[in-house]
Amino acid sequence: MSLHNTAAQLVSLAAEGEHGGNHESLSPFLTGGGALFALLLLLWITTRFNRDR
Repeated sequence: MSLHNTAAQLVSLAAEGEHGGNHESLSPFLTGGGALFALLLLLWITTRFNRDR
């Protein structure tokens, strides 16, 4: 399979999506807030274990 054929199939697959892939039960604010909380928690844990500074 050539790169051109693969790219053409991916373009046609992307064009078929009517709803953009968003699920009705997913809230962007809840998802973003959860990701922010998880990253801040990981940052806090990392700074607690880094005693070399």
